Amino acid sequence: MGEDLSQIRAKFNGSLRVEARPERLTGEAGGMILREVAERLGLLPWMTERLSDPRDPELITHPLSELLATTLVLMGLGWRDRDDADSLRDDPLLRLSVSERRGLSPLETRPRQEGVPLSKNPEDPDGLASQPTLSRLVRDLSTEPNRAVLRGALVETVARRIKAGRDGHRMRYVTLDVDSLPIEVHGHQPGSAYNGHYHARIYHPLMCSIAETGDLLDAKLRPGNAHTAEGGLAFILPLLDQVEARLCQVASVRFDAGFPEDQLLSALEERRRAYVARIKNNPVLDRMAQPYLVRPVGRPPLEPRTWLYEMSYQAQSWSCARRVVLVVQERPGELLLHHFWLLTSWTKEQMDAEALLSLYRERGTAEGHQGELMSVLEPALSSSPRTKRHYRGQPPKKVYPQADSFAHNEVLLLLNMLAYNLLHAARVLLAAGTGAGFSIKRLRERVLRIPARLLLHGRRAVLVIAQTAAAFWQCLWRRLMVFQAAPPG
Repeated sequence: MGEDLSQIRAKFNGSLRVEARPERLTGEAGGMILREVAERLGLLPWMTERLSDPRDPELITHPLSELLATTLVLMGLGWRDRDDADSLRDDPLLRLSVSERRGLSPLETRPRQEGVPLSKNPEDPDGLASQPTLSRLVRDLSTEPNRAVLRGALVETVARRIKAGRDGHRMRYVTLDVDSLPIEVHGHQPGSAYNGHYHARIYHPLMCSIAETGDLLDAKLRPGNAHTAEGGLAFILPLLDQVEARLCQVASVRFDAGFPEDQLLSALEERRRAYVARIKNNPVLDRMAQPYLVRPVGRPPLEPRTWLYEMSYQAQSWSCARRVVLVVQERPGELLLHHFWLLTSWTKEQMDAEALLSLYRERGTAEGHQGELMSVLEPALSSSPRTKRHYRGQPPKKVYPQADSFAHNEVLLLLNMLAYNLLHAARVLLAAGTGAGFSIKRLRERVLRIPARLLLHGRRAVLVIAQTAAAFWQCLWRRLMVFQAAPPG
């Protein structure tokens, strides 16, 4: 019998009542998909083998792999706040999805008594990890070696996903899109600052993604007032080595007008790594462009035209002259011609001006993927130092040193990027199975965040999902059945 919530009645239809029953219902059925994708990629074992866990093994209730699975699944499903883990603690599907235990044992629930701590038996965790446990996970991951592992996990995840779809082969060419990304914060998180260009208090991290595949590769959190290119050299060069070792044979770099500085350009040229970038207009470039900003005689065609001109240019701060391409464009409804400049290390024989412009325009695709990270996952970089002055009304017995909140926020950003890559892997498989495009938002709303019911039959659990999502799940699972990432080496 259910509980009759008689006070909840619909005025528009008197026959409609609300009743609560102790059934195994869930609105997070897609947690099963995200965990299966992570399992096929071998992501969790790869991370747990390399991460340092400072906890006392005798006091561990939730293994590190379960904490990572819980964090990534909740972020992927849209639960941004670690407090949400408490409200979802007893969700049956999430408990099965994040647990390392087989069978139905993750669903076993022990009676809880007020004031009595839960069992510390690592073989018998009760529900999802709590908010304090997940917060301590972020603290433990904030050490420099562990953050390096998280960065490596991003590259490893992308490499395994791509090679799994290419019979174990690397890609021939990959272009790394490097950009800075504003992440607005609400408070005074350490390192955040007001940025006049974005008119907000932000962090200003460096980001790297791949437009051709849609994956996120790396990020480096920086203060909100950092210049666009600050730290770019130390960020790009090691990443190039990792990408060419695991993901492709030849990598090039594409960035916007804030990055071209002589030190970075010279380092890429010395390593024989190609690049293309936009450079800011200045009086010298404007004078060089002036003879070409004349509209041809005659009535303009219906389609706007583009003209490309090859030149050489050496800025005052550069050590040598470099190839630049002037791009002159007609714009509908505008009398004057628009122009901008591209800078590249490719020669004309390697890539002509038209191919160079086409390559640069793919930056928009990369920016779209980074926009999905911000609009759909919405990373909440809210960690800030808060000294505990009391505990249950009494002074704390021990006061711990303040945490490195800047490092905590970088960990949160990297974890959100890992969750994005899991979502993207599911999106790619589903798109291949259905022949239709999917945004991350549509994937979450139509496939992952769907109502379901968990039925137990003997030693088996059956997840009953809505018929409207069945076709999507079937197409996705058909692809997952043959999707298996090979381990390194």
